[in-house]
Amino acid sequence: MPLKFELCPGRMIGGSHPCFIIAEIGQNHQGDIEIAKKMIKMAKDCGADCAKFQKSELEYKFNKRALERPYTSKHSWGKTYGEHKRHLEFSHKQYKELQKYAEEVGIFFTASGMDEMAVDFLHELNVPFFKVGSGDTNNFPYLEKTAKKGRPMVVSSGMQSMETMRRVYKTVKEHNQNFTILQCTSAYPLEAEDVNLRVITEYQKEFPDIPIGYSGHESGISISVAAVALGAKVIERHITLDKTWKGSDHAASLEPSELTELVRSIRLVERAMGSGLKNMLPCEKPCHDKLGKSVVAKVKIPRGTVLTLDMLTVKVAEPMGVVAEDIFQLVGKSVTEDVEQDESVVPDVVDSYGKKAKC
Repeated sequence: MPLKFELCPGRMIGGSHPCFIIAEIGQNHQGDIEIAKKMIKMAKDCGADCAKFQKSELEYKFNKRALERPYTSKHSWGKTYGEHKRHLEFSHKQYKELQKYAEEVGIFFTASGMDEMAVDFLHELNVPFFKVGSGDTNNFPYLEKTAKKGRPMVVSSGMQSMETMRRVYKTVKEHNQNFTILQCTSAYPLEAEDVNLRVITEYQKEFPDIPIGYSGHESGISISVAAVALGAKVIERHITLDKTWKGSDHAASLEPSELTELVRSIRLVERAMGSGLKNMLPCEKPCHDKLGKSVVAKVKIPRGTVLTLDMLTVKVAEPMGVVAEDIFQLVGKSVTEDVEQDESVVPDVVDSYGKKAKC
C-alpha cells in the first residue's frame, strides 16, 4: 500500500483515498484579480479540490538580461519579458485577497513557488502544500530549502531523467516524508505520443513509499482519466475560462465543461477500480440464476450407475444442477437416484459429492 499522508487539512492522499484534483489557474487570469476569483469559483463549482497559482519574485527567478529581452510574441503583455511577467504577477496583498476568497468559496488554495523568495512568501501565507514546478525540479538547493520547511510537497517531473528523479526523491525524502511526484511532459499543448503514461508505473516501482500522480498538458480529459486508472493519486490540469485568450497556456487548458467532466470521470473510474479480488458479486446473481450453466445428463442414468464423462454435458438448466466447473469431480461417483436424459444432475443425487451448488 503506497504511503498516505495529509496533503491539506483533513484531506489525505494515497492508498484508497480519492484522487486529489488540482485546478492549475497559473497565470491564465490575464493579470486581472477579478478573473482570478472567477476561476477559483469555477474550480470549486466543477469539483476540483484545489485552485493553484504560480508565484514569482521576478528579480529572483530571472536575471536582468532575461527580464530586459524583447518579447514580441502574440501572447505578450509588454515590450520586454519583464514587462510581460510583471503584468501577470499578483502582489503579496492580492495573494492574501485570493487566499481569503478561496477560503470563503471552500476550496484549498496554493501556488507554485517559482523561486526561493516566492517559497518564503508562500510559507508565510500558510499554504497547505508547496508545488514544485518542473523548472525547479533539478534545482537541488531550492528543493532542499523547500523540503526543510516541513510542508507537504507536490513535485512535477517535466524535462527530467529518471536518474535526476532518483536524486530528487532522495533529496526531498531526507528532510520531508510527505511528498508526491507527478509524471509530466513540459510541452503546451502536449501530443499523446509524448505523454508517456507508463512512467507512472515506473515511478511506482522506483518510489513505492510515496503516492505518484500526473500533471497533464494535453488536450481533452481522456489521458488524465487513464492516469487515474494507472494509479495516479494526484491530477493537475491547467484551467481557463476561454481557450482563445492571449497566453500560451490557454490552448492546453480545460474550460469549465471539460473540468466538470474530468472530475466526474475520475470519480467514476475510482468507483470502478474495485478491490482486485475476483469473486462472483451479488449484482451478478440474477444473470447467474438465469443463464449460469450446470451439469445435465446426456443420457438416462439409472440409479447406482458410476458416472463417466460421456454421460454428462453442460447446459443452462432448470433446476440448476452441479456447477459446470465441477463436472470432472463427478466422474467415478455413483448416482443415488435415476436421472432422466436432459435432466439436471443435482448435488443431492451424486454420492460423496460434498460441494454445494454456488449461487
